[in-house]
Amino acid sequence: MRILPYTDALAPAFRAINEAWIRDMFVLEDHDRHVLSHPREAIVDRGGVILFVADDAGQVIGTGALMPTEPGVVELTKMGVTAQARGTGAGAALLAALIEQARALPGIRTLYLLTSRKCEAAIHLYERAGFVHDADIMARYGGAYARCDVAMRYALDQPGA
Repeated sequence: MRILPYTDALAPAFRAINEAWIRDMFVLEDHDRHVLSHPREAIVDRGGVILFVADDAGQVIGTGALMPTEPGVVELTKMGVTAQARGTGAGAALLAALIEQARALPGIRTLYLLTSRKCEAAIHLYERAGFVHDADIMARYGGAYARCDVAMRYALDQPGA
């Protein structure tokens, strides 16, 4: 597997992968539609990062983003892998690369994510990577999505991803 940086040519994969998992479990919200339709404007041009994971044949099988929400704070968001890639380690590889990128962003002190209890496999992946459930993150940012009932924080100063 290879990690690829965002290019405008990969924007359709970002949208398709995320729309698939969101529609499978939830309903696309206005915020989702905006970010998925305008990833450069909503994420990259604001100092964020979008990464992709490709299989050995070069096919994009997953994506995720770090979206700035306020100075020093980024949200791990829009992370998903294709149905065929689930269980292959693609999600773990992508998550490790996103954590590494968050550490490299200047001035970032808080990395968090918002999710739903319905996403059990993803929550276990985040916990294994070192994310912890955080009531303060839920109170501050949890209202961003109707589907959010889980908020987690990652200590960027901890060793390893």
